[in-house]
Amino acid sequence: MFGLALTAEKKGDDVKLTGALTKLVEEDSSYRLEQNAQFSELVLWGQGEIHLQVALERLKSRFNLAVATRKPTVPYKETIRKSTSVHGRHKKQSGGHGQFGDVHVDIRPLPRGSGFVFEDKIVGGAIPRQYIPAVEEGVGEFLRQGTLGFPVVDVAVTLTDGSYHSVDSSDMAFKTAARLAMSEGLPQCEPVLLEPILKVEVSVPSDYTSKAQRIISGRRGQILGYDAKEGWSGWDAVSAYLPQAEMGDLIVELRSLTMGVGTFLWAFDHLQEPDGAHRRQGGGGTQERARRLRRGLSPLGAGSIRARPTHIPR
Repeated sequence: MFGLALTAEKKGDDVKLTGALTKLVEEDSSYRLEQNAQFSELVLWGQGEIHLQVALERLKSRFNLAVATRKPTVPYKETIRKSTSVHGRHKKQSGGHGQFGDVHVDIRPLPRGSGFVFEDKIVGGAIPRQYIPAVEEGVGEFLRQGTLGFPVVDVAVTLTDGSYHSVDSSDMAFKTAARLAMSEGLPQCEPVLLEPILKVEVSVPSDYTSKAQRIISGRRGQILGYDAKEGWSGWDAVSAYLPQAEMGDLIVELRSLTMGVGTFLWAFDHLQEPDGAHRRQGGGGTQERARRLRRGLSPLGAGSIRARPTHIPR
């Protein structure tokens, strides 16, 4: 399917838009509505650009709703390649009780898929136990948007030492100290971009198999192989890994190739650094690719990121 993120142009029409889209989906089951809480997006999926344009025209004519559209957000992440040790101190005196928090942390990368791990190795009461959760919370808050502007994954942070003040220390002071330590330390760890990779199965008549493989390869896909589609005489199923950013109009190109009969299924598989193709095509370094992605552009340096689809029913 082909998806667009929708927002009402007029403030206060968000609830009205949700209700109108729900009615459209009830009337035409080939549409699908998704509310993405992570990105605060309302995404309408359809069979292609024309199908979605029909929905937008219905919203205008039947419900008097003007709608702005954009590509659905691709959930990029970032991680680190190197380790470091840093010190963060928050000290503020402004009359009365001040603020004081002092932490030493080690930051190191973890294997892909490990997520975030926080470890406490404080000994001898250098930091009272009641402040340790605040340190972890401060680290976690910073990792929601790392050096490149995306959530940080597959990283371990170990609290190794610190100090406190019997009067001026507080949860907020230690949370701030932790954020200061991360803001200094993470850029030293060689941050890198991660993009979501989907496992796709493209089903086409056998006459179009080689062309379907070229389409996938042209979208930075990795062909895993193909075989006769079970129960479908004269059809092949091509398996591949494909970056989610390259999936948006795949159904349009695939159906154009196969006279409207090709389909595909997909599921998230893993995160990985963008492959060498972007470098060969002049995509620039990590910071430049991250800047382009935050602006909604392709990491390859040419054009917009394609929208994210869902699976296509037979």
